[in-house]
Amino acid sequence: MTGASLAGQTVLVTGASRGIGAAVALRLAGVGARVQLLARSADVLVEMARELGGSAWPADLEDEGDLWEVLKDLTVALGGPPDLVVNAAGTFEMATMDDTSIELFDRALGTNLRGPFLVIRALLPAMLKRGSGSIVTVGSVAGHQPFPGNASYSASKFGVRGMHEVLSEELRGTGVRATLVEPGATDTSIWDAYGPDERADLPSRAAMLSVDDVTEAVLFAATRPAGVRIPLLRIEKG
Repeated sequence: MTGASLAGQTVLVTGASRGIGAAVALRLAGVGARVQLLARSADVLVEMARELGGSAWPADLEDEGDLWEVLKDLTVALGGPPDLVVNAAGTFEMATMDDTSIELFDRALGTNLRGPFLVIRALLPAMLKRGSGSIVTVGSVAGHQPFPGNASYSASKFGVRGMHEVLSEELRGTGVRATLVEPGATDTSIWDAYGPDERADLPSRAAMLSVDDVTEAVLFAATRPAGVRIPLLRIEKG
């Protein structure tokens, strides 16, 4: 995106060690952002932070106490909350409803829904007090369209959309804005276990979005003028 810049702005990216999160961190660092990388994989984060000139914040989104302490330390280190928060962490496991275990269901909701809630809940009060900031959450086409085998995943992503829509309304007039980016199927390693190119019931990798498509959508939402709100951005393969 020509001319887009986040020069000097602090950006927290969750799920930054791989997939969409890693690609977002790389793209935003490339337009001047001071990236703060959060994920469970400490070694990967430290190396990425070194390469991108950012900071690593190892934390488990499913561990409320650990996450809360890490986000508190991050806020102190930055002298306030990040200018931009990108909730990109996620998990994807396919199973039909009758084959979905309680553990799988809880894992999907814990990472995909409760995780973003905890991040937003920890940082939002300070963003509101400051009167500025942006929150971009990566949802999914499965958050508004049902697909067989997505019982737990869709439950979590439909939940993310509901949570986001309430947040978006609550933020009107505060100076803080929120965008939900809902991409279609995106070619990342989460599909490796399912062999989409060998299955007629799944999109082929060639028919999927690239991670760069998603990062451009995140960057677009994050670089709109301060008075512009983009509550929802759905993208699909052309």
